[in-house]
Amino acid sequence: MVSPDQPCRPLMPFRPHPNRPKRFRARYHIRNWREYDAGLKRRGDLTLWLDAAAIAEWQAPRRTTPVGHALYSDLAIELVLILRLVFHLGLRQAEGFTSSVLRLLGLDLPVPDHTTLSRRGRRFANRRARLVPHGPSHLLLDSTGLKLFGTGEWDNQKHGRARRSWRKLHLAVDAETGEIVASVLTSHEAGDAGQVPVLLEQVEGEIASVLADGAYDGEPVYQAIAMRQPNKPPPAIIIPPRRSAILSAQADTDPSQRDEHIRLIQKQGGSAWRKVTGYGRRSLVETAIGRYKALIGPRLRARTLANQQGEIALGSELLNRMIRVAKPVSIRIS
Repeated sequence: MVSPDQPCRPLMPFRPHPNRPKRFRARYHIRNWREYDAGLKRRGDLTLWLDAAAIAEWQAPRRTTPVGHALYSDLAIELVLILRLVFHLGLRQAEGFTSSVLRLLGLDLPVPDHTTLSRRGRRFANRRARLVPHGPSHLLLDSTGLKLFGTGEWDNQKHGRARRSWRKLHLAVDAETGEIVASVLTSHEAGDAGQVPVLLEQVEGEIASVLADGAYDGEPVYQAIAMRQPNKPPPAIIIPPRRSAILSAQADTDPSQRDEHIRLIQKQGGSAWRKVTGYGRRSLVETAIGRYKALIGPRLRARTLANQQGEIALGSELLNRMIRVAKPVSIRIS
C-alpha cells in the first residue's frame, strides 16, 4: 500500500485503449455547421479562372544578364504543381490537365513541360508558409513518415534488399488555426529533437507555447526553444518527461520548466499533469498529419530530395488554404 506522502511513479502520456467503449469517448458539437458545410462543398468546386494579373505574369520577365532566359514565371510553375497535388497527377498528366484547362478558358498560353516542372520544382524547397498574423503562436510539434515513389518496397519484400523507402516529415502546427507554420523533410534516420531549431527558425513572430510528445524530451530542446526569443519571456514548454527523468542540480534554487513537470507528475500523477498543462491539444497535430496524408497523399511523388522539399512546401501551403475555406468550430458536449 502506498502512503499518501509517498511520491507517485511518473506516468507516460495517456493513450486510450482501441477497444474502449464508444459511450465513454468524447463527443463534440460543431457550432458553425452551416458555414463548415458550405466550405467543404467549395473545396470540391471545379470552377477555375485566371485573373488578369496572373495572365500578365505567366511568362518570366527578360533577364539583363547574358545567361539563358526562362520562359515561365514561378507563378506558372506553382500553378501547375499545385494542380498536380490537388488531383494526384503525374508530371505529364499535370501538363495535359493544365493545357485542357487553358483551352477551355480560351487562353492561348504555353504550358510548362514535365521536364521544366521537374527542374523548376526544387525552387520552392525553401519557401516559408504564408500565414495570416493573429498574435503569439501556440506550436504543436510532431513527425510522420512519407513513402517514396518507386519500387523500393517491392524489392525489399521480393529480394530482401534493404533500401530507404520513406522520408520523415517534421511539422509545426498552430494550435489556434490548425495551419502548418513550419515543415522540414529529412531522411528517416533523423531524430525529432534535432529538427526543433530548424522548425523554430521558420516561425515568424512571437511564440507563446510549444507542445510535443515525449520524443522531444531533453535539455537541448528546452534550450533551443528558450534561445528562439531571448529578449522576451520564454515560451511555455509542455513535453512529458521520460519515466527515468530526474530533477536537475539547480531544481531547489532555480527550477526549470522540466523540473516543474517532473515534480507535478511525482506528486499528482500523469493524469493530473495532462489536465493542468492541456496536453490533450497535442492531438491537433496528429489531425493535421492525417489531413495531409488524406488530401495530399501518404507518399512523395518527386524523386530527388530538393524536389521533395518543394513538394512539401507547396502541399503545406495548399492545406493552409483549404483549412481557411472550411474549418469547424466545435465544443465538447460529453
